[in-house]
Amino acid sequence: MTTAITILVDGLSYASWLFIVALGLTLVFGVLKILNIAHGSFYALGAYAAASFVGWFATLKLAPEWSLVAMLLAAVAVAALVAPLTERGLLRFFYGRDEVLLVLVTYALFLMLEDITKLIWGANPYYVSEPYAMFGNIEIGEQIYVGYDFMLMGLAAVVGVAVWWGLNRTRQGKIVLAVIHSEEVASSMGVNVSRVYMLAFAVGIFLACIGGAFTAPLISVQPGISVGVIIVSFAVVIIGGLGSIEGAAIGALIVGLARSCAVHLAPQVELFAIYVVMALVLVFRPEGLFQRIQARKI
Repeated sequence: MTTAITILVDGLSYASWLFIVALGLTLVFGVLKILNIAHGSFYALGAYAAASFVGWFATLKLAPEWSLVAMLLAAVAVAALVAPLTERGLLRFFYGRDEVLLVLVTYALFLMLEDITKLIWGANPYYVSEPYAMFGNIEIGEQIYVGYDFMLMGLAAVVGVAVWWGLNRTRQGKIVLAVIHSEEVASSMGVNVSRVYMLAFAVGIFLACIGGAFTAPLISVQPGISVGVIIVSFAVVIIGGLGSIEGAAIGALIVGLARSCAVHLAPQVELFAIYVVMALVLVFRPEGLFQRIQARKI
C-alpha cells in the first residue's frame, strides 16, 4: 500500500508540471499549427529567470513567500519579452509555408536559444532552494512527502481550469476557437487573425515559462534541461491528441504514472517506459486519445 501511494504521489507530481508545459505546446499547435521544437527552450528560460529572480528577491531580504511571486514574475517577464520577438519577428514570415519548414525554423530557434542561454547564465548549474522548503512536509501513512509537490498539483489544476475557462467561457477564447475551426471564416467575420496568433503564442510561451519557473526548485537548472522536456512534452501531446486540453491532461497523467511505476518497480526500463506507452497508444489510436479539432489549412 505504501508503495502504491508513493507511486501515485510521485506520478502526479511529475505529471503536474509536465501538463502545464504540454498545455502550452498543444495550444500553440491548436491555433498556429506549429510543432514548436523551441518550446523546451522557453521552459529553460523560465527556469533560469526564476533562479535569477528568486536570488534577487533574496538579496532584498524579503519574506520567503515572495519567492513564489518572484517565480511568477520571472515567467511573465520572459513571456512578455520573448513572445513578440519570436512570433512577430520570426514565425509570421513563415505562415502559409510547408509545415516541415516551420518545424525546421523552430528547431533552428531552439539551437539559438540554447547558446543564448549559455551566454547569459553560463554553464554552471543554478539552484532554487527557498520555495522548496516553504510548504514543509506532509505525512501520508508511513511516508513523508514534500509539500511543494502538492502545491504543484494544485497549480496544475488551477492552470488547466483557467485555460479551459478562458477558451470556452470568454469572448476572446471563443474568438480563438473560431480561428482554430476556420481561419478563413473567422477572418471574413472581422477577426484579427494575426492578433489571435500573437495572443495564443504568448500564452503558450507563458505556460512553458510557468512550468520551468515552478520546477526550478525541483531540479538543477543547467544547460540541456530543455532537451528532455521537449521530448517528454511531445510524448504527452501525441498520447493525448494534438490540440486537446483534455488530451494534455490525460497524457500527462499517463506519462507521469508510467514513469513513476518504472522508477519504483523496474528502474532498468525507466528510460523507455514512456515511449512504450506512447507506441501502444498510437497503435490503437494514431490520432491520440482525444482529437479536439481538425487541423486548419495554412
